[in-house]
Amino acid sequence: MKIYVAGHRGLVGSAIVRTIEAGSEHTWIGETRQELDLLNRQAVFEYVAREKPNWVIIAAAKVGGIHANSTYPVEFLSENLQIETNLLDACHAAKIERVLFLGSSCIYPKNSPQPIKEEYLLTGPLEPTNEAYALAKISGLKLVEAYRKQYGHNWISAMPTNLYGPGDNYSLQNSHVLPALIRKFHEAKVAGQPEVTLWGTGSPRREFLHADDLASACLRVLSAYDENGPINIGTGQDITISELANTVASILNFRGIIRWDTSKPDGTARKLLDVSKILATGWTAKIPLEEGILGAYKDALQKETWAR
Repeated sequence: MKIYVAGHRGLVGSAIVRTIEAGSEHTWIGETRQELDLLNRQAVFEYVAREKPNWVIIAAAKVGGIHANSTYPVEFLSENLQIETNLLDACHAAKIERVLFLGSSCIYPKNSPQPIKEEYLLTGPLEPTNEAYALAKISGLKLVEAYRKQYGHNWISAMPTNLYGPGDNYSLQNSHVLPALIRKFHEAKVAGQPEVTLWGTGSPRREFLHADDLASACLRVLSAYDENGPINIGTGQDITISELANTVASILNFRGIIRWDTSKPDGTARKLLDVSKILATGWTAKIPLEEGILGAYKDALQKETWAR
């Protein structure tokens, strides 16, 4: 199959490209943001019509952590809506046979029963700190469902849990929790700082999936899954943020004290996905958390300016 990976230079997209290139079944295409602005509707339509891929994976999105989501809700809602609608409408116009839309576990209600089943979507209020991003992703998922209903497209949506891996965003202002921890502990170790202060209480529980595991799951569901509604992708295991911080500190050999600024928000108390559907396809996550963190750190040491 010829697969268009939208967002091929991001954390998820680059992992999908690595996975495709490691096999021999498929080829991929993609454009940088400078080559194709996904906010430009006409340009997106022209590109998809010209290239006519068999499959499209929508891994492009404006993403960030609690601080970024809280500070820039307009951009997180508006830009993600434009990216989704431009790509999905262009795929419809070009009669693309298979589309995979990638959402996020933040689409589920803040107080969902745990583990979170796909049917819990829209059963309660969202977590306020990332509401704009969640609403955009819910809209994309519902647009996929609408295209299935109205036009019979066998398009699907997948909801991955918290992701990490090579090529992550390590901005202290806009990154997610795991890459932010890697950078904070690295810089503290290099500077000889005796302690690191982290947001919240450390008590929330989170599930973490390596981007390469998500990539293999994406190819699995494209070839072996075709149901309406989202399919969760995760490990089925979670840890506290405090445990995660201690794990990262140990891997990076940071010997100082970890302090918690409880005046800062925790976010949702727990987010663990029910992964029964994806496991039923024969897929399972392969990369242990400690191994994945070490690999991401080694990648950052080679590529990131702050790490050098």
